[in-house]
Amino acid sequence: MAVANLRHSQTEERLNAVTLPENAGWSRAARKDALARVRAMGLPQRRDEYWKFTRPDTLTQAAAPEAALFPGDEREIFGEVDRLKIVFVDGVFDASASDDLGAEGVTIERLADAGQTDIHWAKDIYGALEQRGQDPVQRPLAALNTAAATDGIIIHVTDKLARPVNLIYRHQSTTSDAILHHVIKLDAGAEMTLLENGPAAARLNDVLEVDIGDGASFHHVRTQGRDYERREATHVFARLGTESRFKSFTMTANGTMTRNEYVIELTGDDAIAHVAGTSMGDGDFHHDDTVFVTHDAQRCESRQVYKKVLRNGATGVFQGKILVKAGAQKTDGYQISQSLLLDGDSQFLAKPELEIYADDVICSHGSTSGAIDEDALYYLRARGVPKGIATDLLTMAFLAEAVDEIEDETLQDEIKLLLEGWLERRRD
Repeated sequence: MAVANLRHSQTEERLNAVTLPENAGWSRAARKDALARVRAMGLPQRRDEYWKFTRPDTLTQAAAPEAALFPGDEREIFGEVDRLKIVFVDGVFDASASDDLGAEGVTIERLADAGQTDIHWAKDIYGALEQRGQDPVQRPLAALNTAAATDGIIIHVTDKLARPVNLIYRHQSTTSDAILHHVIKLDAGAEMTLLENGPAAARLNDVLEVDIGDGASFHHVRTQGRDYERREATHVFARLGTESRFKSFTMTANGTMTRNEYVIELTGDDAIAHVAGTSMGDGDFHHDDTVFVTHDAQRCESRQVYKKVLRNGATGVFQGKILVKAGAQKTDGYQISQSLLLDGDSQFLAKPELEIYADDVICSHGSTSGAIDEDALYYLRARGVPKGIATDLLTMAFLAEAVDEIEDETLQDEIKLLLEGWLERRRD
């Protein structure tokens, strides 16, 4: 009873600190339903099964913990890529810094503007995928987002886009508390690449819902870094149609607390879903990847590839599940989570899961944690490679399987430069 009372009081305290949109328009029903679900579930507690490795306190408390600003003197990420730029500053769309949102083959609208109408195509998606993702595991932070999101981007893709759409997040207030919700719909045969980068706020609650039509392809590459003290909880909900493709890669460096969740449903035959990530942690760094992939169709393929490099007391968490429903025959599911501990003070906590109700499947999972291979290090040093550089080379080789999940070679090279730069700055 005491735990239930604490959950209720903390939930109400958080809701009282949130300004709910008044003119919700077509999203009103979804927001009202999400708010009721938040109150029924309550915000997460450390005793919850899927939060036992991660303290949710700073993600659920009423006010955002203060986060110092990072100097803005680094080179622009994805700066060499021809892209459509959409900029948010502390969770608010910045039209002056963004490109013209009109582009052939795509309709892009700001959530705060589109939400004023009573009729919109996004009504069938906004909050719908998030609600589906609440079963069998509750995700109250995502429901809170659906209820209270104040801004975001709504994208309808009807063709193959010639260049990526880049969501750029900028942090300018040490106490900013952003709630962003993005909705993307790809019609049959459409294709797009979404890039995300930058620290959005002192604390960020972000939801991305992606509905992928038959034969459509969605590519997603994001970087989370720069600010050392930022905290964020992100959710990606994806639903895949027949012969569709979903590929998402996340690179995380720095940040006191990061929780990235993926909830993916393969509902059409012959669909493919790949999620991958690399995280680099130093010191007061806690990074949690929680992934739930559901196979609910035949001949589908999924991959989860996660690599973490941890040092100076950093903590990495991976919770990954593959659920194969009855009738989802010929499923091919693969999951690997590995950590490289560069000292004896860091830790990696893993919980891989398989739940299979079909008999003609190929599913595997593995998880390892270890230090630099001393034999390989000796080999490089014996050939004149300094220890710091040799360690970095072996670390990059360790991360390669995850980075290779990015199909675009230009974007692959961009991520490799970022990873190499992080390692070089911390080289002994």
